[in-house]
Amino acid sequence: MTNDVQAAAPTLPDPDIPYYNGIPQVITGKQWWLVMAAIVAGFAVVSFWGLGGAWGHWVPVIALPLIPLLALRYVAPEHWTAIFRRVSLRDVLLMLGIWILNVVVTVVVGWVLVKLVGAKDNPGADALADATTTEKVLFMVQAVPQLFGEELLTILPLLALMYYFHSRLQWSRRTAMLTAWLVTALIFGAVHRPTYDWNVVQAVVGIGVVRLILTLGFLITNNIWVSTGAHILNDWTIFGFALN
Repeated sequence: MTNDVQAAAPTLPDPDIPYYNGIPQVITGKQWWLVMAAIVAGFAVVSFWGLGGAWGHWVPVIALPLIPLLALRYVAPEHWTAIFRRVSLRDVLLMLGIWILNVVVTVVVGWVLVKLVGAKDNPGADALADATTTEKVLFMVQAVPQLFGEELLTILPLLALMYYFHSRLQWSRRTAMLTAWLVTALIFGAVHRPTYDWNVVQAVVGIGVVRLILTLGFLITNNIWVSTGAHILNDWTIFGFALN
């Protein structure tokens, strides 16, 4: 009897990507615009904050994730944590795999870009070469909240686009996801143009390809900690070479 009941019970799928289809709640178009405005505000603080000092450098790196998270909590007060899940061993292994893949792809794409159009070094890595030990440690620590903010800068627009494509335009889940995945990678690359001396090809192609791989961590697990962890490992590796 027990076996019959178990056989008849439906197999529940893993939790889906949140918000795009009203699960665990509907975030309306106007609410998504509020979240997008918060992302722009956080990015503006990073771009234009001019105060330094021992504590001044922490303001932009904290503002980048904090402002969008506050907006998400406002529009989804009971379900704003849906993008966060407990990190399992599988998640850790996937995080490591994405990091290794990203390092390989970064080297290959970087080599191709140097040969075809030239490429600029990351100024952050250059600055570390002459930094003191304390400055180097603080730089690596401050990278953690900033890179988490960069994940929000990608994942939240991806969810907003999936909502628009799937719920408003009635596209299939697969088409909505693929389109949002590509569009947000292009946006992520575009906002990095100033970092690479406005080299559009390097930013959009080079950084965009890396972004596609990082976003896979979230799309596979529905857990922003996975893409964030891979992102931190990836950038620590890049900046680590500058420490030698």
